[in-house]
Amino acid sequence: MPRVKVKRKSTLIDMTAMSDVTVLLLTFFMLTSTFVQKEPVQVATPASVSEIKIPETNILQILVDPQGKVFLSLDKQDDRVAVLNAVGEEYGLTFTPEEQHTFKLANSFGVPIKGMKEFLGKRQDEQDAILKNYGIPTDSLNNEFKVWVKAAKQVNPDLTIAIKADQATPYPQIKTVMSSLQDIRENRYNLITSLKTIPADN
Repeated sequence: MPRVKVKRKSTLIDMTAMSDVTVLLLTFFMLTSTFVQKEPVQVATPASVSEIKIPETNILQILVDPQGKVFLSLDKQDDRVAVLNAVGEEYGLTFTPEEQHTFKLANSFGVPIKGMKEFLGKRQDEQDAILKNYGIPTDSLNNEFKVWVKAAKQVNPDLTIAIKADQATPYPQIKTVMSSLQDIRENRYNLITSLKTIPADN
């Protein structure tokens, strides 16, 4: 008796709908994501169990590396230019439109004000290499850090101050930053930490 042949069915699957969903998801993530700003130094923040999030806009971030060098960043480009001009006026400096445009595009800054014009005249790769070796002065004889923060708050009173320090940064360096903020009556600020994982009870 001949074997009965089973009719084969097509295994072709229409992937048009899946492709449409993939494109829509990709577009959604591209439009809603925020890019991580480039920082002059990488820091490993200390861990904590706090889940309070800082605002995403109107942020003045103070970055302190393990050696205690201080860098600042402002999220709004227009604020950067206004703050640069205000600090320049404090020290008797004026900046050209080209220098202002260069500073406007900088995510972070941290050189002494006397070297700012020379710094802004260099190429982007040279600026990145130089920036790591400087930092905004915070010593008692020349505390430019207080001038920058004060100018930033005058330009934008809604700024939230956030300190991001490395877990290996000595406490006296952090205390210097906090004391400088207290000197200009900025007593409200946030400390940026990474979320600490708590082991589950067995």
